[in-house]
Amino acid sequence: MSAGPASAGAAAAAAPAPASLSIAFVVDRFGNRYGGAEAYGVELMRELAAAGHRVTVFARAYDPACDLQLPFRPIAIGRRWPSWIRVWLFARRAARATRGGYDIVHSHMNGWCGDVEVVHVTPVRYRWRVQAMSSLRRRLSCISPRVRTYLGLEARRVAPRPGHRVVAVSQLIAHQLAQAYGPALVAPVIAPGVAQAEPVAPEQRRRTRADLGLPADGTLCLLVARNPMRKGLPTVLQALAELPDDVLLLVVGANAAARECVARASESVRSRVHLVAETSQVAPYYQAADLYVHPTLNDSFGMAPLEAMSFGLPVILSPAPWCGFAQYVQPETEALVLSHPERADELAQAIERLRSDAALRARLEAGARDVLARHAWPEVARQYLDVYADILRERGGAAS
Repeated sequence: MSAGPASAGAAAAAAPAPASLSIAFVVDRFGNRYGGAEAYGVELMRELAAAGHRVTVFARAYDPACDLQLPFRPIAIGRRWPSWIRVWLFARRAARATRGGYDIVHSHMNGWCGDVEVVHVTPVRYRWRVQAMSSLRRRLSCISPRVRTYLGLEARRVAPRPGHRVVAVSQLIAHQLAQAYGPALVAPVIAPGVAQAEPVAPEQRRRTRADLGLPADGTLCLLVARNPMRKGLPTVLQALAELPDDVLLLVVGANAAARECVARASESVRSRVHLVAETSQVAPYYQAADLYVHPTLNDSFGMAPLEAMSFGLPVILSPAPWCGFAQYVQPETEALVLSHPERADELAQAIERLRSDAALRARLEAGARDVLARHAWPEVARQYLDVYADILRERGGAAS
């Protein structure tokens, strides 16, 4: 039963949050291999489970290669339906499956089941009702069942109700939510975290390259993405054409579109690109690389460059609003930030600077340590536990 605002303080004193919470975590797919938003969920739930909280995963799929094994309740949706109907069916089934029996329902999905609704991508209402578009396209969106379904699900997701919070993963997403739904929607920002990796010595980098079948010599640029085209692969290939032959590119997560894009490049570029399919074991590729390139066209945050920093790699990335992570770094001190994601000439110049300027590399390495300190997973988990505690106090105590 919910407690009204006037009684919340007294209820909190009488019924503190339990040391061990029962948490239902709702996500489309659970596993590091599926992308940055999914990896965010895995690492957050790892921290919460390690702290003694009881986490149950509700998802369409659970990566069998994931090293974190939690109780799993599948939400099966037939592939025969269009994507927008599948999203609606998932939302309805997730709401039923998580009703009762949990202290907190933590959702990363569009729908209405969550006590905590984490928004990872550009809000639907912002995309279709705030962003500029042709009048014809906007009118068509008003009668499109697909757009209307997504808008309706999101409206229910962010609707104010007792014991409910909307969380944004970046300042960019929080700003877009406010523009889409007005200043009454206040979404706290809890950015993704990262675990500090062991430093990679030059000899270890050489051994890793040999193990992966990569060239021992040359500057190896890395791009890790579930959809490399959206993360700026065409721009990287254009930059590569302007750089010496000993500058190489490794793309992890290469899909059919990425392979076709590389195949269309000139032989001088194509011969320097190494493609790896989607994998949950990305650490060796960070260990093999010399620098990370991220001229993304659309990232609400951008976990891959943050992970690259944890392996000691200097990072080149798009500015906001194309990359939300750019708002969390100091240009020239913690990362190199382009003026636009499609400026291949700037990207080529930035790569050449990192190759030739040891002082710049050292400065970025020191700055990255400051970034990592601000984005540690235990701190992210603590912020969510504070949100959970606020929700439970608002309800008047834990329910299970």
